[in-house]
Amino acid sequence: MSTIAALTEALQVLFTGQTFLWVVVGITLGTIAGALPGVGSSMGMAIVLPLTLPLEPVNAIILLVSMYSGAMYGGSIAAILVNVPGTGGAAATTLDGYPMSQKGQAVQALSMSATSSAIAGFLSVLTLLLFSPVLIEVVLMFGSPEFFLMAAFGLAMITVVVQGSIVKGLVAGAFGLMLTSIGIAPNSPELRYTFGSLALYDGLDFIAALIGMFAIAEMIKLSSKEGGIADKSISMGGSAIQGIRTTISHPITVVKSGYMGMLIGAIPGAGATVSNFFAYGEAMRSSDDSESFGKGNPLGVISAEASNNGTIGGSLIPTLAFGIPGSGSTAVLLGGLLMHGLRPGPQLFDFNEELATTYTFLLALMVGNVFILLAGVFLVTRAGRITQLDTHLIIPVIIVLSVVGGYSLNTNWADVATVLILGIVGYIMVQHDYSIIAFVLGVVLGPIAEENLMRSLQLSDGSYLIFINPYEQPISFLITIMIFVVIFGPFIKPWLAKKRAGAGGS
Repeated sequence: MSTIAALTEALQVLFTGQTFLWVVVGITLGTIAGALPGVGSSMGMAIVLPLTLPLEPVNAIILLVSMYSGAMYGGSIAAILVNVPGTGGAAATTLDGYPMSQKGQAVQALSMSATSSAIAGFLSVLTLLLFSPVLIEVVLMFGSPEFFLMAAFGLAMITVVVQGSIVKGLVAGAFGLMLTSIGIAPNSPELRYTFGSLALYDGLDFIAALIGMFAIAEMIKLSSKEGGIADKSISMGGSAIQGIRTTISHPITVVKSGYMGMLIGAIPGAGATVSNFFAYGEAMRSSDDSESFGKGNPLGVISAEASNNGTIGGSLIPTLAFGIPGSGSTAVLLGGLLMHGLRPGPQLFDFNEELATTYTFLLALMVGNVFILLAGVFLVTRAGRITQLDTHLIIPVIIVLSVVGGYSLNTNWADVATVLILGIVGYIMVQHDYSIIAFVLGVVLGPIAEENLMRSLQLSDGSYLIFINPYEQPISFLITIMIFVVIFGPFIKPWLAKKRAGAGGS
């Protein structure tokens, strides 16, 4: 099957039957989840994930990726209207979006958010689609040693993406890794930490862990808030058309921020929160009116919102190609792929296997961005109602859905216990500044790393040289160097700076 044939088949699948409907449903649910602080894309997708079991694999993944895209835009609604980012990727949006809302320009800010999100999201996915043939060749060069090292590289990124204490980040990552050791060991019949319980033979379901960490933990946190998420009614003023014009009049900012988000999103664990502030900082640095940032500068909203939807295309690269989630949301998406029998890696880019399926996901995202633009412009005046939902209504509904979803994964009581226990643990971790994304990296990458490590050592008769031989395994050797740079770079850089300062002083 050629690339054109795969694209043709993908288009037929997308616009035939119910498939397109799931794009609309996903965007709608994602926008609502993103607009509710404490819910967001990760938790919303985690709740819906078990409910996709009856769906066809293509429809299930399209629903999830559409929710991911919709939530990235939806996060700006609460950020602009009530100064509370619905998602981490909308954190920088509050800096200028909320001041615009206070000036009576809420509708204008929301339409700018929709327009910049849609354009940047469309471009990032289009770029991924155009360069997928190159990506195919790269993926096909990877074997078990390379996949192990990519998983190790993702774990090493904990030292980079963790905000605050690196030690706490490493502890959270190690905790995630520890949980993956429960059950039957890969490539051997050895039982580990099952305590004689058949329910633990298959280990802890990582989807159940994600539901607990993202859903239950956030609902416990949200339970301390009385009334609605918004503390007061919102005045919806401004012009949607003017918001579109303002966004289109700054194409360089939109494109630059979108691709910045795409590049940062491809780094495992970085996600939209990091790209959000990077793009905002770059827009501020390159502006002739940097002093107005934080006071309602439209470029602040445009750059932040372009970057977080641009992140989607980037975060799909390690997720689809290597099974390494680029964010918490793609960690849930990865669980959906595995749950529906779609294994990340060469199969998803093989002309004779799942390439048409992969193209269907990407085309669905592109179409979804068009829907975001239309919904953001024509329905924007009603967006304020979402933030008025009472927490006493939200919390019990989401907890019930989480427990039911956890049980429906494998009809196993251990999954329900995992959801509830890790929900409490996740809340405690957040309260004490332990990184949830570090935990997610550990629990997701642990099985990938262990399975491919054992397989690699079997191929090499137990020799670790398979990972560092520059002649026979050049890619492995390069990734190994990258791992050492990531781990030791933070220590070497200050030392070099001190040496240079000493040399300059002498």
